[in-house]
Amino acid sequence: MKRNQLVFVILALASAHAVTACAGAPDSGIASKSSSTPALATHPAPDAPVQSPVPAQSALPLMVVSKSPNCGCCQLWVEHMEHAGFTVQVVNTNNVNAIKERVGIPYGKGSCHTAEVDGYFVEGHIPADDIKRLLTERPEGKGLVVPGMPAGSPGMELPDGRVQPYVVELVAYDGTTSAFAHHAD
Repeated sequence: MKRNQLVFVILALASAHAVTACAGAPDSGIASKSSSTPALATHPAPDAPVQSPVPAQSALPLMVVSKSPNCGCCQLWVEHMEHAGFTVQVVNTNNVNAIKERVGIPYGKGSCHTAEVDGYFVEGHIPADDIKRLLTERPEGKGLVVPGMPAGSPGMELPDGRVQPYVVELVAYDGTTSAFAHHAD
């Protein structure tokens, strides 16, 4: 039992450290990971949802990811999305919380980066297959969240391949959540 408690404490501290490492950044600006995708000229309007166009070369819609410019795990998650076939525009910002507030991330459900794709938000280290399922099924709701930074999730991979169990949640229009996908159960 004590070993499980110790593992839990270590994972909690690692997650807290990772969130803290992603929180601050001295530089703000917009960058595009893919040279084939032009960078955004401005941030989306504060009250306008991002309805992403579908690029001609891909069946998947454009994904706009807002993150701290210094966050390494966010960049790894972006690479996971690109490998899965998404075209990604990265918006580096020192104020990711303003994006979270604009799109409606419920209190306590935040993570280190926020993506917007085809009218939905995607908060945190959500696997690409869950996002593809969201876009195919188009459930009623605002988007998906994975609170915190679960060890072993995309962008938070562990060297030994272990995955901390976590749940991807669907956020309803009223802010309530329900399970959308379970991982490492």
